[in-house]
Amino acid sequence: MNQPDVAKPLPTAVSVLIVDDEPGMRSFLNKALSKKFALVETAGSVEEAEQLRSRCHFDLLIVDIRLPGRSGIEWHEALNDEERRSDIIFMTGYADMEVAIQALRAGASDFILKPFHLEQMMKAVDRAIERRLLKRENLMLRREVSIGYSSTIIGNSAAMQEVKSIIARVAPTNAVVLIEGESGTGKELVARQLHQLSGRHGPFVPVNCGAIAPELLESELFGHAAGSFTGAKGAREGLFSFASGGTIFLDEIGEMPLKMQTALLRVLEQKAIRPVGSEKEVSIDVRVVAATNRKLADEVEAGHFRRDLYYRLNVLEIRIPPLRERPEDVVELTHHFTRMLGAELGVRELVWSHEDLTKLQQHEWPGNIRELRNMIERCILLGKPPAEYWKQSVKAPEPGQFGYPLEWPLKDVEKHHVLAVVEAHGGNKSAAARELGVSRKTLDRKFKEWFGTDTDSGEED
Repeated sequence: MNQPDVAKPLPTAVSVLIVDDEPGMRSFLNKALSKKFALVETAGSVEEAEQLRSRCHFDLLIVDIRLPGRSGIEWHEALNDEERRSDIIFMTGYADMEVAIQALRAGASDFILKPFHLEQMMKAVDRAIERRLLKRENLMLRREVSIGYSSTIIGNSAAMQEVKSIIARVAPTNAVVLIEGESGTGKELVARQLHQLSGRHGPFVPVNCGAIAPELLESELFGHAAGSFTGAKGAREGLFSFASGGTIFLDEIGEMPLKMQTALLRVLEQKAIRPVGSEKEVSIDVRVVAATNRKLADEVEAGHFRRDLYYRLNVLEIRIPPLRERPEDVVELTHHFTRMLGAELGVRELVWSHEDLTKLQQHEWPGNIRELRNMIERCILLGKPPAEYWKQSVKAPEPGQFGYPLEWPLKDVEKHHVLAVVEAHGGNKSAAARELGVSRKTLDRKFKEWFGTDTDSGEED
């Protein structure tokens, strides 16, 4: 016997604007929808609606077609692309098929004739919100496909078994999770696994806090009202709203400016956001997972990270070990990437000898899994094992008086020293660059030269 489908719960962090010149209809819908959604506003004309929309973004518009001065359809058709992010349901008391067709062609989610039963309107609202969530999920799925995302966490070492065990225990809860690990260890993969096993119906939204200009970060995360700053021509929902019902992944949380740390702490405590330039807070249903390649405890002691935010984020910590601490996983990862990349590139899989696999396990992998993957891709394209890669790699000699053999060429001395400094800083290339007296861009260029790893766009997980 087939089980009936269970409707997914809709997020409450939805904003609705009702536009109708009948006060009774506005009051009727306002009372019904306010029980279900976080923000419901009403307007009696297009002019009043525009004033409200200039201060706040609305996910859904419920609009009467015949309004004083200007029809609802004309108003909707005049909205620019940025503002047409809102879905719309049209209402009318006139059963005109031509008008109905015109409304649907204008992009309406639904078309309802007055008078109607409340249940009819509520079903139309639910359908519109469900379609909106589906669009969000499809957007995120296309993003995952475009980056070749794989949800599999590879590795059966004791350290990775512990990581998998923690994920399984924590995923079904709503607890905030902090993921720590060096660049390239797979922090985003762990965050995605937490989301997939959580049972949450909203999207997974990754945000690289270090890749967004500090002055834009608040608007990106919380959204903004029209006119809140120069260039803000229309209202825009932030990534927290986009992640409604799902998970937001704050990558490189250690790069977040102190001002934004204060705002984030309030969001975690109040479970509400305030868009830039808006007077109202909007409740949110979003799980927060954060990640860093820094040791946040050290950043707190140095005064670079708020202590109270650290304790709020560190409800549960997952530490991902670097690849050099789990060499037993290297062979499994190598075969996994060989199969995956061979299929993606449309070439024959590379055959690894026992000697090659042994050397792979003995390498220290300062770039971790990302470095291993890039090396395998290069070898597949060249059609041969990494003999040249090993030839260029720095061997770990017995340190002498100077910490390296005197017969080493200068380029190997430089590489040895740079990698030692990066390792001393726990993989934090920004901190290592400061100690070395070079720019981060110079250090990224060196890593690309040595390992084929391009990190110009910021460290990833």
